[in-house]
Amino acid sequence: MGGRVKGDVLIDIGSGPTIYQFLSACEFFKEIVATDYIDQNLEELNKWLKKEPGAFDWCPVVKYVCELEGDREKWTEKKEKLRERVKQFLKCYMIQSQTLDPISFPQADCLLSTYCLELAANLPTFQQSLKNLNGLLKPGGYVVLVTALKGNYYMVGDQRFSLLFLTQEEVEAALEKAGFIKEKSEVILHHYSRANTDNDGVLYFVGRKTK
Repeated sequence: MGGRVKGDVLIDIGSGPTIYQFLSACEFFKEIVATDYIDQNLEELNKWLKKEPGAFDWCPVVKYVCELEGDREKWTEKKEKLRERVKQFLKCYMIQSQTLDPISFPQADCLLSTYCLELAANLPTFQQSLKNLNGLLKPGGYVVLVTALKGNYYMVGDQRFSLLFLTQEEVEAALEKAGFIKEKSEVILHHYSRANTDNDGVLYFVGRKTK
């Protein structure tokens, strides 16, 4: 996430109950806004940030990210920095024009979304969600999207959830139509166990909102 993608406010769309996506971002943004449409996910995030009993232990992941960044020993410092950076937990409604209604605040410098938007019911809904998110970002701001390609399902334990089958071309066309200019796009042919998901690769997209 580093380098030129930085600023004051980052909004994460569909945070889930996880923090891994913030571990590098907290070095480049002063404020992180976590959002999700499931209350339990936001509650789990809040539990970790407040160091409450029973919170998931993210220490191994934090140490691994610090090692990738070149200094494994700073993992304790990074945990506290992240706790300081995450300022808000908000419900998001991606299929509504007022995505974070009724909350309003200045437009963000960056929108981040990892493995979220491909849960849309169909391609028009996926396209409309991207258009709705456009309003959260300031002109010239960055969008960073990580999405599974050509998948039909994923598993959480014994629960099976549907994925929208998306190609790279469909995702990039939807982003362009929503007002985002591509700066970098890369497909990683990463395969998970077919017992967990059947997607065929992951798209990493970095773009900017048109001015």
